[in-house]
Amino acid sequence: MSRIVKHPVIALLDSGTTFKEVRQIHAKLLVDGTLSDDHLVGQFVKAVALSDQKHLDYANRILDRSDKPTLFALNSMIRAHCKSPVPEKSFDFYRKILRYLKPDNYTVNFLVQACTGLGMRETGLQVHGTTIRRGFDNDPHVQTGLISLYAELGCPDSCHKVFDSVSCPDFVCRTAMVTACARCGDVGFARKLFEEMPEKDPVAWNAMISGYAQVGESREALDLFHLMQLEGVKVNAVSMISVLSACSQLGALDQGRWAHSYIERNKIKITVRLGTTLVDLYAKCGDMNRAMEVFWGLEEKNVYTWSSALNGFAMNGFGEKCLDLFSLMKRDGVTPNAVTFVSVLRGCSVVGLVDEGQRHFDSMRDEFGIEPQLDHYGCLVDLYARAGHLEEAVRIIQRMPVKPHAAVWSSVLHASRMYKNLELGVLASKKMLELETTNHGAYVMLSNIYAESDNWENVSHVRQSMKSRGVKKEPGCSVMEVNGEVHEFFVGDKSHPRYTEIEAFWKEISRRLRLAGYKADTSPVMFDIDEEEKEDALCLHSEKAAIAFGIMSLKEDVPIRIVKNLRVCGDCHQVSMMISKIFGREIIVRDRNRFHHFKDGHCSCNGFW
Repeated sequence: MSRIVKHPVIALLDSGTTFKEVRQIHAKLLVDGTLSDDHLVGQFVKAVALSDQKHLDYANRILDRSDKPTLFALNSMIRAHCKSPVPEKSFDFYRKILRYLKPDNYTVNFLVQACTGLGMRETGLQVHGTTIRRGFDNDPHVQTGLISLYAELGCPDSCHKVFDSVSCPDFVCRTAMVTACARCGDVGFARKLFEEMPEKDPVAWNAMISGYAQVGESREALDLFHLMQLEGVKVNAVSMISVLSACSQLGALDQGRWAHSYIERNKIKITVRLGTTLVDLYAKCGDMNRAMEVFWGLEEKNVYTWSSALNGFAMNGFGEKCLDLFSLMKRDGVTPNAVTFVSVLRGCSVVGLVDEGQRHFDSMRDEFGIEPQLDHYGCLVDLYARAGHLEEAVRIIQRMPVKPHAAVWSSVLHASRMYKNLELGVLASKKMLELETTNHGAYVMLSNIYAESDNWENVSHVRQSMKSRGVKKEPGCSVMEVNGEVHEFFVGDKSHPRYTEIEAFWKEISRRLRLAGYKADTSPVMFDIDEEEKEDALCLHSEKAAIAFGIMSLKEDVPIRIVKNLRVCGDCHQVSMMISKIFGREIIVRDRNRFHHFKDGHCSCNGFW
C-alpha cells in the first residue's frame, strides 16, 4: 500500500469528526466530482472507516457505490474492521478481493490482525496457511502479526517457531516477541530478549512489566518500573496499569499510593481502565474508603468499574454496602454483566443473606438474560454452605448444568469443618481429590477434620496418602509493607534481618496473650503430639511473625496490612483478634479467600473464615 498524498478535503477527517460532518464532506466530494476517481474513493473510504468505528457502516455504503473498488479501499475496510468489535466482518471484504482482485501483503497482514481480534485458533491457522500459500510468510509485517496472533491464542511454541524463522528480526518484531512471551508467561525468555535489544520503546517496557505482574512476580515488575524511570522512558497509562496491578498483588499500599501520586504529578490521563485499576488497588489493599473516593471521583465509569467496587466491598466483608452499591448501579442505568454478579453473590455470601443471594442468582437469567456460569454456581454453593445449609449446597452441585471444579467442593469442605459435619467433609475432600489429585489443601483440611475428632488413625492415613502421591503442604508466606519496602515471612524461616528481635518480641506478645486467657487452637497441627509441642509448631506461622514485625515497625495509628498465600488458620485468627484488642492495633489480613479486618477484638468475617 504505497504512500498516497491525501486529498485536502478528505484530510479533514479525523477521530473527532462527527457523523454530520462526515456527511457534509461526502456531499462536497460528490458535488465537485472528486469521487469519480476510484483511487480517491478508496482514500475517502479509508478516512471514514478509520475515523470512528461508528462510521464503518457508512464507509461500507460508500464503497458499495463504487463500480471498481480498489485493493486499497478493500484493504482499508479489512484494517478498520480488524480493530472493531466485529473483526469477523474483515473476511467479507477479503472474499470481495478474491472475487475481483489479487490480495497483497497488506491484505494478509490485516487478516492476521483480524484473527488476533477474534482469538479463534482454527481461523488463525487457516490464515497462516494462506500467508504461506500466497508467499507472504517472509514479510516482516506478517511475521510480526503472526507472533501476536499466536500469543493471543496462547500458543508460545508457535510464537517461537515464527520468530525463529525470521532471518533478521527488526525492532518491531523483537518487541512483538517480548510482548508475546511475557503474555504467555515465559518471562525468563522475554527478559533475555528484552535485555538483548539495543533499543527499547515503551511498548517493550510495558510488556515486560505487565508480564511480571501477570505471573505474580510483582516485585520484579516494580523493580523494572523503577529502572524504566531511571532510563528516562516515557511512562503512560498502560505502564501504570501494570504497576498498580503489581502493587495490588503484593498488598503494597504505600507503593500503590506513590504510583497514584505519580499519575497525578505527571498528568497521565486517567482512562476508564486506569481508573478501574486504581479502585481495584485500594480495594485489594483493604482501604475501601480510598477506593470509593477514587470511584466517585472518576469522570467516566463502565460496568467493570462498578464491578470492581462491588468486589472490593464483598472481599472486605461489607456485604450490605456491596448490595447498596449494586442497587445504585442499576438506578444509574448501568446494566450488570456476568462479572458483576460474581461480586454481588459474594457480597450476599459474606453476610449470610441466602434468600437475597438466591433472588440475585435467579435474576441473572430472568431479568438480564445472563446464563449462570461455573463461578456463579460456585458462589451460590458457598452462600448456602457458609450459612450452614450444607445439604442444599450439595444438591446445588448435583443439579449444576456444568461440571464443578475443586473450588466448589472446597466451599463445602470448609463449611463442613466449621459446622463439624464429618460425613460431608470426607465426601467433599474426596470429590476435590478426584478433580485435583495433588491439591494439598484438600488433604490438610480433611486431616484437620479428623484431628478435631481425635481420629488420629485417619490423620495418619491422610498423611501417608500425601506422601505416596508426592503431595507437599504449601509453605505459609505472609507479605507486608513497611515504609514502602516489602517484607516476606515464611513459616519456620529465620532469614529476615531482624528475626532475633521479632522472635524476642513474639515471646512478649505470647506472654500477654496468655495473661488475657489465650489458649492455642491446635487443631491445624497434623500430628498426634502433646499440646505443648503443638503450640510450639503454631508459633512458627508466618502471619504471627508479620504481626510482630508490624507492631515493632509501624506507628500505632497505622494499620498492619498482611497478604497471605493460604487461608488464615483458626489459631492465627484467634491471635489476631486478641492482639487487636490487647495492643489496640488494627490488623488487616488478605488471605487466599477474603479479607479479615481485626479491630477491638472483633473480625469482619463474623466467625466464618
